[in-house]
Amino acid sequence: MPAQGKHRRPKSVSLGRGIAAVTTGGAVLALPVLGATTASAAPAHSVAAEKAVAPVSVTAQVNSVTKAAPAKHSVVSGETLSKIAREYSVSGGWKKLYEGNRKAVGENPNLIHPGITLTIGAKAAAPSDAKAGKAAPAAERTATAERADRSERTTAAPAAAPAAAAPATYTNDLDGWIRESLAVMAQHGIPGSYEGIHRNIIRESSGNPNAINNWDSNAVKGTPSKGLLQVIDPTFQAYHVPGTSTDSYDPVANITAACNYAADRYGSIDNVFGAY
Repeated sequence: MPAQGKHRRPKSVSLGRGIAAVTTGGAVLALPVLGATTASAAPAHSVAAEKAVAPVSVTAQVNSVTKAAPAKHSVVSGETLSKIAREYSVSGGWKKLYEGNRKAVGENPNLIHPGITLTIGAKAAAPSDAKAGKAAPAAERTATAERADRSERTTAAPAAAPAAAAPATYTNDLDGWIRESLAVMAQHGIPGSYEGIHRNIIRESSGNPNAINNWDSNAVKGTPSKGLLQVIDPTFQAYHVPGTSTDSYDPVANITAACNYAADRYGSIDNVFGAY
């Protein structure tokens, strides 16, 4: 501390600029180096010098981002575009999946053959800021400590992308078949409730997806009623819902087609209380 009544003469400090090369992933930054004229000068390390290194880590993060390759799925027997779209949580459902694979599937989205390969996944979004990966201009990298303090900028870390919702899963039983069918019906605006579907299934087939009627008038004509809701083939084909199996014994396809038919004729499967 100076003596009482005296004025302390400020010490003159000269600033010497040096160029320190810091190489990280090919980016070169020039850092200011401070030199003091006296032995009591502060070390040649400043907060600004530390902050000048920050663009290196930001640039490294940007350059390290890689695009996820689209998934490939090989179709097996019994699969439908609707089931595959749900399995991979395809945004836009089976229609979006079909649009991206029309060449492989063909003109009929209801017929997908085992062995074909589907490409699943949208293109990676383009970087929102093309300047993020560029090194800072040389003039800014060589700025003095005073200017660096005045022009300090904070770079916010990019927000983490929300995790994709897990695809809905259904049990392989009557309850699961009805719930999966209701999900498909909702996508196509087909009315019907769990209770209405369940009530009619118990009456028609007792919940047996392989049930077939070989003795009524339809059977005599060569078109026996089949499946959970006892649908004849002509009706199943006329009211088949895209994205479900083309097999009339398939539980979900059978329920959905029958509900589509009931909606057209009776307004809803909920309005059916007998043979239909």
